[in-house]
Amino acid sequence: MNESERLTIGIDVGKDHLDFAILPTGTLHRVTNDAAGHAELMALLQAAGEGVGIARVVLEATGGYERAPALALADAGLPVVIANPRQSRDFARASGLLAKTDRLDAVALAQFARALQPVVRDMPTREQRRLEDLVHRRRQLVVMIGSEKQRLSASHEPRVRTSIRSLLDVLERERRAIERELLHAIEQDPGWRDRMHLLRSVPGVGPIAAVTLLAELPELGTLSEKSIAALVGVAPMNRDSGRKRGKRRTSGGRSSVRKVLYMAALTATRYNPVIRAFYQRLRRAGKLAKVALTACMRKLLLILNAIMKTGRSWQPRPIPT
Repeated sequence: MNESERLTIGIDVGKDHLDFAILPTGTLHRVTNDAAGHAELMALLQAAGEGVGIARVVLEATGGYERAPALALADAGLPVVIANPRQSRDFARASGLLAKTDRLDAVALAQFARALQPVVRDMPTREQRRLEDLVHRRRQLVVMIGSEKQRLSASHEPRVRTSIRSLLDVLERERRAIERELLHAIEQDPGWRDRMHLLRSVPGVGPIAAVTLLAELPELGTLSEKSIAALVGVAPMNRDSGRKRGKRRTSGGRSSVRKVLYMAALTATRYNPVIRAFYQRLRRAGKLAKVALTACMRKLLLILNAIMKTGRSWQPRPIPT
């Protein structure tokens, strides 16, 4: 059965409800966003797809509310796509779908999926989800620690400073505990442990950067150079029109991965001979420091992608300066 004959489902995710649209039939339903609602959703979709098949089920990333229904759909064997909200909304505007309700959003998502056929990727395993949650929690703690340190530097009242220091102690202890748990989880899993050693073999990639890449970029080593750079958001995009040649800019991607990649690239410009030579060559060519560092981020990502793909540790080759 070809793609056009199978059903496409768009699901608008809310905290309390899931509104979904089925194309080409145009059927609309609403269920609760809880275990009972997910079971009802499975039953409705399986009944609708009987004898026809389902091409894909698309949800938007909505701050975590989409995770439980997406996992339930994947566990039921359905092809799930978690779409970038900006892409789906741009599609809706381009299609003239300017009105906005939960049901209309579900229809727009289904139309987006039917027209553009986004790639269906494997959902993370339970262990992968746990690692990702721990990395996310560590990031939250780091943000809170930074905020409290700023408040400490701005406060002169002794009682307030004492309160801030007490909270900082608690936050720092929890951050260290989360980091120990992350590293322990990786050491306990032979596959993760081997991947961690591969990533750490590259000068500039520290333990936190490596753990973040394992947790939030599981596609590393499975995609082409162009695809992995676009996925992370370090691929320069053309901005040309007629005779005009605009500046290439990076756009989109996974911001949390880019942040750790930025710090890793910054360190690599000092301690990694390949990245250092590349950075210096770009600076001598007149590139701004920010532009050169972004290029180093991309080069470092491609090195890591190749290492994970081949399973061989980093071996530097002499780079002419």
